[in-house]
Amino acid sequence: MKFEKNKKTLMKLLFIIYMCLLIYVVFFAEAMGRTPQGEYVYNLVPLREIKRFWKYIFDNDTLGSIARLNIFGNIIAFVPYLSEGKLKFILTFLYSFGLSLTIELVQLITRVGSCDVDDIILNTIGGVIGYILWSIYRHIKKG
Repeated sequence: MKFEKNKKTLMKLLFIIYMCLLIYVVFFAEAMGRTPQGEYVYNLVPLREIKRFWKYIFDNDTLGSIARLNIFGNIIAFVPYLSEGKLKFILTFLYSFGLSLTIELVQLITRVGSCDVDDIILNTIGGVIGYILWSIYRHIKKG
């Protein structure tokens, strides 16, 4: 019983740390261009940036690094988000989508970073991957 309580406390602590890191990277990391822009920077066309970056993803130069960071970074950032096995798949999808939409709208309003519908797509995919990985882990653990 004590182990389960400690495990839940640790999971909550890790989630808080994860959320703090996510907020820092999304809104405050100057190295990632998180400084206020003079104008609105946004993309409302689904898959536009994903297609653009995908062309360069295997290049071994700066543009390739940026492409990999954009595509895989947006997915990986949301893998841990709400991947608890108690949640149904659809809730994980909706929570991942909702958090990502909120982040993108705050970026649009504050003009920090860029508001990109492709980020919402990639973040939601990351949340779903987290759910699937957690489900596989639980199945193996029971097995």
